[in-house]
Amino acid sequence: MATLPTTRILDPADYPRWVAAVAASPDGSVYSLPEYLDALCAATGGRFRVLAAERDDHIVGGIALFECSDRRGAYVSPRRLLYYNGLVLVPHACSCPATATSRRLQTMDALEHALARLPLGRLRFKSRSTCTDLRTFQSRGWSVQPTYTYVVDIGDLASAWTRVDKNHRRLIGRCTEQGLQLSMDDDFDAFHHLHLQTHERKGAPLYLPREAFRRFVETLRERNLGRLYHARMPDGRVAASQLVLTGPHPVSHTVCAGAEAALLNLGASAFLRWRALEHLAAEGYRANDLTDAELNPVTAFKSQMGGELSLCLEVSRADDIRFRLGDWATTLPQRARRGVRRALHRSTGVAE
Repeated sequence: MATLPTTRILDPADYPRWVAAVAASPDGSVYSLPEYLDALCAATGGRFRVLAAERDDHIVGGIALFECSDRRGAYVSPRRLLYYNGLVLVPHACSCPATATSRRLQTMDALEHALARLPLGRLRFKSRSTCTDLRTFQSRGWSVQPTYTYVVDIGDLASAWTRVDKNHRRLIGRCTEQGLQLSMDDDFDAFHHLHLQTHERKGAPLYLPREAFRRFVETLRERNLGRLYHARMPDGRVAASQLVLTGPHPVSHTVCAGAEAALLNLGASAFLRWRALEHLAAEGYRANDLTDAELNPVTAFKSQMGGELSLCLEVSRADDIRFRLGDWATTLPQRARRGVRRALHRSTGVAE
């Protein structure tokens, strides 16, 4: 009879084994890597640890826990620059589907049991679209909610090009004819300038304070976990810019992008996205996750780049009372305004 998995918090000396497991797992991503989480902790003041499930001294699954604290207590939750913070399962080397499923469920059982005991006021995690069997968590009262993202398959660029919207292909061709060039460098100031413009123009969030963001991007570049791509005009001006997360896993992640307001009609954003995909494919990456698919104009742009809509599941256990009261207090003004509007609407209706 096979031994059951056991769980423990990994020592830093075990991180190379965890990195190898993340790189080999379909569920893996840069977000689960200790070096990435270390950079994010330095930028945000958070902390991280890795909970691993082991069988016969082999890592068979786990989850990297990025933790923060506020006046309500400690919590784990997805956030900007941490789109995924979920489970990573190592495929079982057996030819029998029933055996593979049984062992995967045993790993899930061990991880759920360990996660349920963590002294956190809030615990929410979101896994990549490859992690779909969450019956263990559902059966024990955890909530499972759907979220979505777009993923571009760049394993076959010729096929990927045919999925790009016709107008985008035209814009990419026009930018090429006008002499735009793709550059990959450390020009953070240009990137942040466009990031700030996008924030002011569209209300998009600022991911980090400027200098913290600079140090974060520089650290990722030094560790080969991220890079800045720019679409440059013939005179050297940056027309569009984006931050892409890389690492040892074959799926890369585009997490932040911006474009020069005065050059929006040029099509530089489409040019940048496609040329960056070409560059990533040449380096051996098989896909690029465009990060999120909320219903808004940016999501429409992502779909036009040939991305496939992918379902990702977010799992959460019930918040403790401090977090529930905190959420209630935070939303109280909004709920009060809605109540006033409803009351005014009813009084107007009566008068009529």
